[in-house]
Amino acid sequence: MTDRDPRAAGLASLAALIADETRAACLLALLDGRAWTAGELARHAEVAPSTLSEHLGKLVAGGLLAGERQGRHRYVRLADARVAQLVEELAAQVPADPLRQRPRNLRESSARSAMARGRTCYDHLAGRLGIALTDALTARGLLRQDTGFALTDAGLEWFGVVGITLDHGSRRPLARACLDWTERRPHLAGAAGAALCRHALDAGWCERIGSQRAVRVTPSGERALSSLLGLEVAGLG
Repeated sequence: MTDRDPRAAGLASLAALIADETRAACLLALLDGRAWTAGELARHAEVAPSTLSEHLGKLVAGGLLAGERQGRHRYVRLADARVAQLVEELAAQVPADPLRQRPRNLRESSARSAMARGRTCYDHLAGRLGIALTDALTARGLLRQDTGFALTDAGLEWFGVVGITLDHGSRRPLARACLDWTERRPHLAGAAGAALCRHALDAGWCERIGSQRAVRVTPSGERALSSLLGLEVAGLG
């Protein structure tokens, strides 16, 4: 007879799976919500393709990644939104913010600044842009934060007026707080956060920068966000 929680072994295995710097680098890179090839991830993690392949096999077997093949190429992505939430929340617990450590060169410095200013967190917006959007929605009574994140009736109407379709049949919560690992404050996630991010990219309000998760607001996005939420993007610098 034992009082040990039967989940202990599984939790230990999951922690061990993540507790490798190369695998952690892959998981963080895949927070951009896109599928990457093994070669792309090997270059990003700065390891040999053969080494990376072994790590990917463990992550897929452990249920953290899902693999798919298109022609000659094999792609991997985060298994689902729950894995993305786990990785982002673990990253938020890192005591020292990696973006505030001294960059090795100008290119790295520029990339870090762009990531801090605005980026995707799996399928929703993060960084100063994500925080600013969350604050603007809250200030206008469209989002409540006092008892956890929740869209108000006015918020539901706002999404409809803007033309952003919300998936009410999804198993994931409509609105969820996600702790931003650079700003150390919560931004909007959940089905509403994903829908807002998707609309921002599809409508050309935001565009991706390079191969990383960084995004920037376009001139048309500046006008739209100013008109709809009174958001001054220039202040995000």
